[in-house]
Amino acid sequence: MKTTYFKFLTVFLIFISFINQVNSQVLQDYNNAWNKGTEETWIRPNDRLVLNLDLNTFPLANISFEFPEKSVVFIGKKLWIYAEGDTTFFKPISELSKEFGTGEVELIVFKKGIDIGDASVKKILKRTSSEENLSGSNEIMGQERKHDRQDLRDFFFVAVLIILLILALYKVAYPYLFIAMIRPESLLTAEDFSDSGNLQKFFSLDVLFYILMVNLMTSLVAVLSLFFYRQEWLITWIGIDFNSLMILWILGAFTFLIITILKFIGIRIIAYLFDLGKLEFSHFFYLLRLVVLAIAGLVLVIAFFLVNEFSSAREAIGLSLSVFFWVYIAGVLSLFLIMMNRLSFKKYHLFTYLCIAELVPFLIMAKWVMILGQ
Repeated sequence: MKTTYFKFLTVFLIFISFINQVNSQVLQDYNNAWNKGTEETWIRPNDRLVLNLDLNTFPLANISFEFPEKSVVFIGKKLWIYAEGDTTFFKPISELSKEFGTGEVELIVFKKGIDIGDASVKKILKRTSSEENLSGSNEIMGQERKHDRQDLRDFFFVAVLIILLILALYKVAYPYLFIAMIRPESLLTAEDFSDSGNLQKFFSLDVLFYILMVNLMTSLVAVLSLFFYRQEWLITWIGIDFNSLMILWILGAFTFLIITILKFIGIRIIAYLFDLGKLEFSHFFYLLRLVVLAIAGLVLVIAFFLVNEFSSAREAIGLSLSVFFWVYIAGVLSLFLIMMNRLSFKKYHLFTYLCIAELVPFLIMAKWVMILGQ
């Protein structure tokens, strides 16, 4: 009896071990297929791992994922996961195929200082035991995304409140320039091009302070665009919490201020070479007024989607930037017509001046923005 019982127990334990081995059998190990990111530049960090993941083979199996803390995971061009801590979970291949399509997809893991071996991907036969783990992982990731969204909303509305407070103080201190810069009808009347124009001192405190406010709005839009289109950069470099976004916003505003000053100096040099006198002031402030009105409208659109349709905010920002592009081009064309009617200047030389001073730099910048958004 004891011998028979012992044999039965041995066979049962071997069967259980076989079942567990089958359920967790590794079908394909990708840990040796990772590639370290290449082509490092100042806008494209090299702290990433790249893996070509095949979703065609073993369609009924699961994939085991292991990612280190503070890592951002993309599948193709879609942000998939942000792992606040070390994260391990399973995902059925059928679900991944529905979400990203069948065939081979590119898995990219961003993390500062990441190296091969820090992340793991395997195809396994594990079926039911992963469901609880997967559900818990999805719940944690959902909470992290909600936290990131709330940080972004807090940052946006605090930044808007700061801009409005500065704007109110500026209106009290410099009422004439404030009114002159926000009137939409001045884009049609172009009173700055008259001989009695009073905007003749660029490096005065009132003008520089106004330009700083404009660049605060521009920097706000830029930070939001980075959050939605290049979130992995923010996480790798500075983070996406409230304090990090505020620091990036302030640094961006002063960077744009320097770029604006350099742009005015460039316009002034080109106007001098073309012998246009002091027309650079009217030229610069005409387009600046256009930028103020366009950026203000863009901020209002973003505010609406952040509060009501957060999932559509990314597409709204992309569409708004496209509208801004064409509005600015229309502004340059309007500037050409105004200058053509008010100056005894050959049309060919005037067109060349605007191409060098405005169109070429703006198109180059627009190309960079388009590349960043892809």
